[in-house]
Amino acid sequence: MNNIFVVVPTLDPDEKIMQKFIDDLQKEFKHILVVNDGSKKNHDKFFKNLENNGVEVIYHYRNLGKGRAIKNAFNYLLNEHPKIIGAVTCDSDGQHSVADIKKCAMEIQEDKDELILGVRDFDLDIVPSKSKWGNKITRNIFKIFIGLDISDTQTGLRGFNRNLMTAFLGLAGERYEYETNMLIMCKQNDITIKEVEIATIYLNNNVNSHFNPLKDAVLIYRLFLKYFLASFSSFLVDIILFSAILGILQINSKILAATILARIVSSIYNYIINSNLVFKNMSLFTLLKYYVLVIVQMFMSGCFVTYFASLIPKVSVILIKIVIDSLIWVINLVIQREFVFKGENK
Repeated sequence: MNNIFVVVPTLDPDEKIMQKFIDDLQKEFKHILVVNDGSKKNHDKFFKNLENNGVEVIYHYRNLGKGRAIKNAFNYLLNEHPKIIGAVTCDSDGQHSVADIKKCAMEIQEDKDELILGVRDFDLDIVPSKSKWGNKITRNIFKIFIGLDISDTQTGLRGFNRNLMTAFLGLAGERYEYETNMLIMCKQNDITIKEVEIATIYLNNNVNSHFNPLKDAVLIYRLFLKYFLASFSSFLVDIILFSAILGILQINSKILAATILARIVSSIYNYIINSNLVFKNMSLFTLLKYYVLVIVQMFMSGCFVTYFASLIPKVSVILIKIVIDSLIWVINLVIQREFVFKGENK
């Protein structure tokens, strides 16, 4: 383990728990880097003692967030220790055993770009309810919106080779959302995610965690909220225009014509929102792929709505369109994620 660093971001640590953790780590790892992310001044002596005992420490004058702490740690290691193979990040609150950190470290290979995740078993009785349900919700959101089936999306125990350390330096996110953005970047760039089963440890019902359920959850789920709002607002634009145009046109194929005219406007709006705010991958190539999708789905919508409107004439055309387009929206999500906007996360 001479060429692998253990990175421990921490804020106002329980000194007794963290000291034992560091002592145990030093029995197995030669290199440990602690990031003091703006802890209160009464912890200064503790961090100085760590330095005096062979632990490298970098300091944030004020709290900048876990994401920034990890990025600054990567930057420091790549500059100051250019020969390292990689690093393992872990929490300072006693949730990760040294044996499990060692398991993740063993998986790091410089020639194999894999993000290593130490994953816990959330079905155990010792897991606090907020952690258990939070993980289940996040897992399902990731499966639906990102197309990733990950058993522990919020684990802080992760392994990186130097190539991934370099790649993740430019990734957006300053706090807990940074670790979520890592997973999304892996999906977008076809980086393998390897799961390593670890012990599930919660000390004192996880009271030492600095995770803010409301504030940090908003940051983590922001991408999914943005996609939903972008899609829903585009859907409203499309339905409103479709209804207005349908009432104006006096031609036989007015359903298809109204679908095309409304979709032209709503698609421009949707592309601008998705490419700039959600997927952040705007280019001529994505534009071409996007409009191939729009054209196909536009005619699917028009044809299906026309067919079912003739089949069940007593049902409102608007209601039929809402049902048809809602089903198409699910397909659209997958295609945009996997084909249209897939690419480098900027």
